[in-house]
Amino acid sequence: VQLQASGGGLVQAGGSLRLSCAASGRTFSNYVMGWFRQAPGKEREFVAGISKSGGSTYYADSVKGRFTISRDNAKNTVFLQMNSLKPEDTAVYYCATDFVASSYYVPFAKDDYDYWGQGTQVTVSS
Repeated sequence: VQLQASGGGLVQAGGSLRLSCAASGRTFSNYVMGWFRQAPGKEREFVAGISKSGGSTYYADSVKGRFTISRDNAKNTVFLQMNSLKPEDTAVYYCATDFVASSYYVPFAKDDYDYWGQGTQVTVSS
């Protein structure tokens, strides 16, 4: 599976960005999708995940109510809508995927994902 993330950029605090991650190589609807981020000097952390059916979504507490993950299985793409951005959201954002059997299971640990995109930089200025 190949993943290509895009949509990052520089935005002022309170602004919005929409990240996209296009997948290719396998049947997209068989794969759970996740977004992670890594700030300088910090561990890569889970941001949001969506089940392969799209019926289940999960968010880190730090982004709940501000970020929304969604997927379009017909276009093999997952999105992360980020609103009310804060300077602490500044990081490189990575999309990740892995095959799962369950239609509703979403892993939170980065070690549970086998395939990763190249990352896209999000910078939020104060």
